[in-house]
Amino acid sequence: MSEPEPRVRRRNEIEYEAVDAADGLEKGVLIDESHGAPNFAIRRFVLEAGAEVPEHTNAVEHEQYVLEGEYTVGIGDEEREVEAGDSLLIPAGTVHWYRNEGEEPGAFLCAVPNGDDEIELLE
Repeated sequence: MSEPEPRVRRRNEIEYEAVDAADGLEKGVLIDESHGAPNFAIRRFVLEAGAEVPEHTNAVEHEQYVLEGEYTVGIGDEEREVEAGDSLLIPAGTVHWYRNEGEEPGAFLCAVPNGDDEIELLE
């Protein structure tokens, strides 16, 4: 396997799309294996005011960093209020969900390993 080439992606190159599983959630892939990243993908999510993401699990771990806003994250049996500057670890297979009861959108970065990520909705 060849060494990856350095790459810069500009903000205007990022396309955002609605996430099927949740109304009011958009995802933009900042960098992943299609851009030459050998191990990890970084995505940016926007959780609109009033949006909810139902309980689900993912086959891979998630490391997240809250960029803006305040919202609630359920991880396992616990609810946590998060805000800009907070970081989260959601281990693979852990039930989690999101709810933004505020009047401003929330946004977060999410890093995951490259490869298949099977998402299972629990509702």
